[in-house]
Amino acid sequence: MMKKKVVNIPFGPYIAVLAGSTVNGKPNYATIGAYGVVSQKPVLYISLKNSHCTTAGVVENGFFSVNIPSSENIEKTDYCGTVSGNKVDKSKIFESFYDEVGNAPMIKECPVNYLCKVIQTIPMFDFTMFIGEIVAAYANEDCLENGRPDALKVKPTVLMDSGYFDLKNRVGSIFSTCSGSK
Repeated sequence: MMKKKVVNIPFGPYIAVLAGSTVNGKPNYATIGAYGVVSQKPVLYISLKNSHCTTAGVVENGFFSVNIPSSENIEKTDYCGTVSGNKVDKSKIFESFYDEVGNAPMIKECPVNYLCKVIQTIPMFDFTMFIGEIVAAYANEDCLENGRPDALKVKPTVLMDSGYFDLKNRVGSIFSTCSGSK
């Protein structure tokens, strides 16, 4: 198969998540694809544009949430990525809940939620990357398999280039193709 050189911007795929923060005492959410695991410790990162309303809430409170929406909530998820919390009150789009550990809202309708305490910030062009220690995690019981979230039950939304996609089938298991050690 021949490779073709393409424009050097990231196309994805990325899991679409809703980053949450409290802004002026209200929940605010931004849809992002720039999120992920930092290490084998309970640490996640999100990267937010400096002008985003959600960014101001993370800076002010020192906490953020990562909410993984199911593909069934794509309209609300897309809306949160389309309108600015600086102009529109997004506090009623989802039903929010809080954990006593930190001041960042989480979304009840999302099958998986992580509450993170900011432990480091990294400025990156006109974005800020927030690295956060997971201080609380929630998952809908009907999305669990052996006490852990199951991707096919969570139904995360994959964001790639200009579209949203869902998952259909399991095609393998992590770290099972080789029996040798690393």
